[in-house]
Amino acid sequence: MEKIFGNTRLRLVQGDITQEEVDAVVNAANSSLMGGGGVDGAIHGAGGPAILDACKAIRAERGKLPAGEAVATTAGAMKAKKVIHTVGPIWRGGGAGEAATLASAYRRSLEVASEEGLRTVAFPSISTGAYGYPIDQAAAVALETVKETVEGTGLEEVRFVLFSDADLQVYKQALEALA
Repeated sequence: MEKIFGNTRLRLVQGDITQEEVDAVVNAANSSLMGGGGVDGAIHGAGGPAILDACKAIRAERGKLPAGEAVATTAGAMKAKKVIHTVGPIWRGGGAGEAATLASAYRRSLEVASEEGLRTVAFPSISTGAYGYPIDQAAAVALETVKETVEGTGLEEVRFVLFSDADLQVYKQALEALA
């Protein structure tokens, strides 16, 4: 499923984000940038040690990456050129600014992609795994933020790569609900 917003195509697909042929894949990282489980572990595993080395250099220069921020590194051995690491919020029930932080993670990732001159970006569903963000609420925030942010970025395609069919269906419903 897809929709066009301005000059940007937004696509939803099921698959393995580490196999996507895009300029950048977005990593749902933790603030340490030292790798972890889920998407983070898969991206570090697929890209190899070059990603961790780049993350260590960023950590040495600026410390931990706060939730809602994003940075770019090499993609190492993956097909993508870059990995954009972003930290989503840990779900605390919805009253602790989670939606604003999640929106910032998507917005900053798109801004970094634009600053890097990238044209195609693949996102996972940020914060919906170990961080416990309800996927229906996360999908609505993610898609609305992308819709609002892509104007003027030069991005040709933003792709959401969902690992399971169930997650893909939730994102399809959220995309259908967007005006």
